[in-house]
Amino acid sequence: MKVLIAPDSFKGSLKSPDVARAMAAGVRAAVPDGQVALLPVGDGGEGTLEALVEATGGSYETATVDDPLGRSISARLGLLGDGNTAFVEMAEASGLSRLTPAERDPLRADTRGTGELVRSAIQSGRSRILIGIGGSATNDAGAGLLTGLGVRILDRDGNEIGPGGGELARAHRLDLTGLSLPPGREWVVACDVTNPLTGPQGASAIYGPQKGATPEMIAELGDALGHFADVVAEALGKDCRELPGAGAAGGLGFALQAFLGARLVRGVDLVLDSVRFDEQLEGASFVLTGEGKIDRQTTAFGKTLTGIGARAAKAGVPVLALAGSVGDDLGDYRAAGISSVASIVPRPMSLEEAMGRAPGLIELATRRLVETFLAGARRL
Repeated sequence: MKVLIAPDSFKGSLKSPDVARAMAAGVRAAVPDGQVALLPVGDGGEGTLEALVEATGGSYETATVDDPLGRSISARLGLLGDGNTAFVEMAEASGLSRLTPAERDPLRADTRGTGELVRSAIQSGRSRILIGIGGSATNDAGAGLLTGLGVRILDRDGNEIGPGGGELARAHRLDLTGLSLPPGREWVVACDVTNPLTGPQGASAIYGPQKGATPEMIAELGDALGHFADVVAEALGKDCRELPGAGAAGGLGFALQAFLGARLVRGVDLVLDSVRFDEQLEGASFVLTGEGKIDRQTTAFGKTLTGIGARAAKAGVPVLALAGSVGDDLGDYRAAGISSVASIVPRPMSLEEAMGRAPGLIELATRRLVETFLAGARRL
């Protein structure tokens, strides 16, 4: 019997590789002679770096880059096991997790560190570069990324503007002489939203508040990003502000499409393709997956579990899912390809206790779920 273990992270508690190992221990307790295949996954956001590197037998490179406020930090680049692909996780350099709540300031925060990581990916020689853009702390339309790649953004006096979305109102022209992008690179971005750069559904209006933007900041940032889009259109001869996903990650999607010609794809599909999920699924009796919380939103809006469920259902393989928290309304999870949903929590306990005991709880819950599933299968 082959069991494919493909969980997402339990956010705030365990990364997906740790969840996979705990699930594997539970499967081995229930089926000692079973074949267990570990394939930790993600949706392109935080935690995807570890999932892709571990699932593909890859490695990390470390680079010194700027955090969202310009402080020097160490960040990782993933080199996947296929020898051809590099993975940049934006959150490593420019994520909200790099800032305390009091430090969040989208007028100042920028994506230069992500640009420096992308430059490291180019220097790695890999021909396929994947970028996960979830969890950003920034609202700078990717201007920082461009400066990290050698672009100079100049004001009317020919001086470089400062970092952050607020400074974009001062942009007058771009100096692209320092931008060097080797030919033959494939650029693919994990992006699950279709927002444009500006307007009522744009980066500032929709995602600015979670990054610390007040209503006054949102208006200022919206105007600044619109002005910057005009400057970019003048420099490139094309206007990319309305492209689907241009507003993702504070407008990073705009810069990646406009300057790198990046292709935006659904995060879970990028990850599942990268780890060769469909190949690993062959011969599996069932799939074990899970994430921190499962509710109607999880099963209805294209999250990791539904991506796994759709592919497994096509192959006729059942999917069992575990969660730290199970919502009152799960929606039609069976239509999403999930056969069963269960909680790892066996009794009432605090969130702190559940998170602290997560590995052991996942192992025990996996054993119970697998034993119940197999007992039911034997009766059919």
